[in-house]
Amino acid sequence: MNVKTNILFSGILTLTTYIFPLITFPYISRVLGVEGVGICNFVDSIIHYFTMFSMMGISTIGIREISKNKNKPIERSKVFFNLLTLNLLTTILACIILIACMLFVPKLHAYQNMLWIGVAKIICNTLLIEWLYKGVEDFRYITIRSLIIRILYVVSVFLFIKNPADYPIYFALTTGMVVANAFINMFHCRKLVSFNWKYIKIQSSHLKSFITLGAYQFLTSMYISFNVTFLGFVSNDIEVGYYTTATKLFTIILSLFTAFTSVMLPRMSSIISEGNISVFKSYLSKSQEALFVFVLPLIVICEVFAPTIINIIAGGNYEGAITPMRIISPLLLIIGIEQILIVQILTPLKQDKAILINSIIGATLSVIFNIALVPQYKSIGSSIVWVICEVAVMISAIVFVRRKVAFDFRWKAFVGRIITCIVLFFFAIYIKITITSDFVALLLGSIIVVFLYCCVEYVLFKNSVLVNILNTIKTKCIELFQSR
Repeated sequence: MNVKTNILFSGILTLTTYIFPLITFPYISRVLGVEGVGICNFVDSIIHYFTMFSMMGISTIGIREISKNKNKPIERSKVFFNLLTLNLLTTILACIILIACMLFVPKLHAYQNMLWIGVAKIICNTLLIEWLYKGVEDFRYITIRSLIIRILYVVSVFLFIKNPADYPIYFALTTGMVVANAFINMFHCRKLVSFNWKYIKIQSSHLKSFITLGAYQFLTSMYISFNVTFLGFVSNDIEVGYYTTATKLFTIILSLFTAFTSVMLPRMSSIISEGNISVFKSYLSKSQEALFVFVLPLIVICEVFAPTIINIIAGGNYEGAITPMRIISPLLLIIGIEQILIVQILTPLKQDKAILINSIIGATLSVIFNIALVPQYKSIGSSIVWVICEVAVMISAIVFVRRKVAFDFRWKAFVGRIITCIVLFFFAIYIKITITSDFVALLLGSIIVVFLYCCVEYVLFKNSVLVNILNTIKTKCIELFQSR
């Protein structure tokens, strides 16, 4: 498949990852309430940590190494079973540690039943082997399989979740998606790899990257998932509910750009291995332009219409999520830049040490500012901490990238785009004030902001990504008209 097709399938996949929960979340938030949502997210944040420990750097290394050998069946099989063996060992260790924590940490005693469900999630995350399919760029299979499972998940939520006491069932259903996908993938992978007992071993060349990138991902979660866990320990389930509700829409929006970077990782690794630096830089330029046209108008919309958005997706009892949402909205741009720097540049260049240092900086700041701010400011404090950490990581990544490659960040055009967003911000506020219906104001304001911003990108900045999209639409329309 070509890059455009892969991006399309990956975009559909990532979009459904969050769109289906967005369909169910308004129902779940109203049925389970703030506390039920908070409990599920608190437990899931703990399971996420142990999943991170069990997976380490397997996803990144797996995609990188499989993509190098995607046309070499024997080598591909060797790499697959080498990495899977290593992954299984860390998963067993993670499960043992989690069970010990369940038994000896008093705070976790009340959540033991859900944590046992989480153990199954940890094990099946290892068996999910999504990195194999991404490495061979089989995004079509991933998308179709995931789409079917998620449709069944949505139906199950509406069938089985009926009252606030059903939050363990809700958590079990979300885990069930991972379990189902894992079993299907393990059965299907026989078409891509061949088993041999000689392949069941650990390569020292993989071990170093596995630990280094695993440490990076684990430390990165210190300023993402750790916020939820720490907030749950020092505050209560309601504050966790506010914070996770505020981040819900953020993760949905960012997931679309993440789909793009996940497709670009194997392609960039392949380009670097072939020594095509000019093509490498061309893709980086397009990534920047895709980011700007995608996230900047959405930041304006989230800042202005946060109360309406929260009310639509969660209900009237979640007013405490409005301020956190406004605080974290700029992270759409900040984390988008990070993904270009780390996923598309440093990772393909195998700058694992630089990536690890980035994560150490973020994790250190996370611990310091969580202790300083969260006990007093709760969900608002968690939001501030996240922004501080991501800004620091972005700056650090810029420094490392400049040492390795001439990364052309167009500052003048960027400043022009920010000025455009400021103008649109005040224009959106005017729409919000003058239109009495909140929903109509959100709908109309979003359409106008996106339209005007795209016009500026097309006319003033000549955004190549937007130009290509519009030209493609124009060509298709002409072909359709002529065929009639």
